[in-house]
Amino acid sequence: MSTPLRKKGGNTIIWILMGFLILGLGGFGITSFGGATDDVATVGDREITTRDYAVALRQEMDAMSAQLGQPVTMQMAQVLGIDAQVRARLIGDAALDAEAGRLGLSVGDAEVARQIAAIPAFQNAGGAFDRDTYRLRLEREGLTEAEFERKLRDDLTRGLFRRAVADGTVAPAGFVSALGAYLGETRDFTLAELLPSDLAEPVPAPTEAELEAFHAAHPDLFTRPETRVLTYIWLRPEDLAAEMEVDDAAVRAAYDARLSEFVVPERRLVERIVFGDQAEADAAKARLDSGAVTFAGLAAERGLAPGDTDLGEVSRDDLGAAADTVFGLAAPGIVGPVMTDLGPALFAMNGILPAEETPFEEVRDDLLAEARLEKARRAVADRMPAIEDLLASGASLEDAAKEQGLTLGTVEFNDETEGGIAGYNEFRAAAAAAQTDDFPTMQTLEDGGIFALRLDRIDPPAVLPFADVRDRVETEWTQAETLARLRALAEEQKAALDNGATLESLGLVITRYADFARGGFIADTPPEVAEAVFATPAGQSAVIEAARRVFVATVTAVNPADPADPEVARLREAIAAQGAQGIQQDLLTLFTGAVETGLGITINQAVVDAVNAQMQ
Repeated sequence: MSTPLRKKGGNTIIWILMGFLILGLGGFGITSFGGATDDVATVGDREITTRDYAVALRQEMDAMSAQLGQPVTMQMAQVLGIDAQVRARLIGDAALDAEAGRLGLSVGDAEVARQIAAIPAFQNAGGAFDRDTYRLRLEREGLTEAEFERKLRDDLTRGLFRRAVADGTVAPAGFVSALGAYLGETRDFTLAELLPSDLAEPVPAPTEAELEAFHAAHPDLFTRPETRVLTYIWLRPEDLAAEMEVDDAAVRAAYDARLSEFVVPERRLVERIVFGDQAEADAAKARLDSGAVTFAGLAAERGLAPGDTDLGEVSRDDLGAAADTVFGLAAPGIVGPVMTDLGPALFAMNGILPAEETPFEEVRDDLLAEARLEKARRAVADRMPAIEDLLASGASLEDAAKEQGLTLGTVEFNDETEGGIAGYNEFRAAAAAAQTDDFPTMQTLEDGGIFALRLDRIDPPAVLPFADVRDRVETEWTQAETLARLRALAEEQKAALDNGATLESLGLVITRYADFARGGFIADTPPEVAEAVFATPAGQSAVIEAARRVFVATVTAVNPADPADPEVARLREAIAAQGAQGIQQDLLTLFTGAVETGLGITINQAVVDAVNAQMQ
């Protein structure tokens, strides 16, 4: 049974079409794979085309790229299971289409027309639907009007189907009440952290025998992770920059193009309060002049925070009609009311920043270096095809580096490797995905550099020799010994607390918390502390060890959720909504799975592999 990605079930065909138009996948190039069918899969009599799969897969990969902040390759997508999720969603959609057809369920032509007219890609500059634009857009993407409208009708019908199956579900009242009571509870407690200074005496220096025993007993702390030994070639723009010729005219042109950076006009530090009408503004100014209120007090009366009134550093051009009035002040002060685009306003001028001008001569060398580097980036890109051809002809990385004047290097790469070429996300992704039988290919780096790599071998995890990590061993031993002594001290203090003592009487630095919410945040404290507090009954204490720190907490009260509290009411509403959504999701998953089972699913793995191969 598939598990479709229901989060995109609302208007699937609309976002698929927009994927065609925005991503330009209409000419994706998947036309024939030599088999009996070019469909990715069939569900009953419904077919999932290569086009639909390719666009859906590309959109999911792009979304994950944006989330991770680095390009997601097809290999990474497969590791993350993105391709399988996309196929599952499309299979689920096809199953619902088939079932809707069997039941004769469909939306009317009027709704299809309304949806088409609402798609921005089919509208003219005035925002109205344009039939010629509609037809040309579809033709450009290789879709007929009938094909698109059928897909859109199917998508809208699936929406009806989903609502018919899942709408009206509610979370059980008992579930909402119990979970609301649990999550709405708060705690009053006192907390103290034990520090090395709380120990009766400092931790002594370890002996060599103790360090060697610690190293032997904790191999996980001193094990080098699996390491990939890589050879690489690398060409950076910086390697070519010094050779680039840039004339003075080009440098001067760069200065002129960025003149606003180097010639900054006089500015003022300004705050502004806008009023509803002139009379209100005049009255406020009169109060300011009489000393009855300050500018900050006036803002506070109107419910404005400092960020609401502060305009920051502004020039004449930024102030519009108020420019002459504000810039007419020779010293900080308050002026106005001045009529602005937002209404009458008072302005507080709090500081004068003089004009600044950086002469061309002062920045010439920097601009020249930037121009050379930019020209070097283009030169690097121009050299890439020749290097690719050399590698394609069978040359080794070593031969290519020698012939093309590239940097040749090796790196022992793992998750802990930093600096150099390993500092680039593109290199790290390629290094992690490399196989020993891969053919080296040129790839680009974010700064315009290029590289290729070869995986020479993979060294398994290994414990580093004591002599190589002695200093680390001593640091770890000291931390472990300190933690053990703090833990023992905490247990002694807990015993005293259990016998009636208080944290205050034990001489610890304490912090009191009242009405602390479940899931609350304690600054600079591991989350395990709050979790342990909520696991401790009222009137009892707990020793909490987390993130190599030791705490002692005493819970003084367990406060039940107050049904009359607006926050608790909102919490219950959220629980009810989320619970209903979860039930709806389960119903849809079970229903879709049952339909799929009845219809039968056939996946054309050869076509899937062919599409995946083109999604690099």
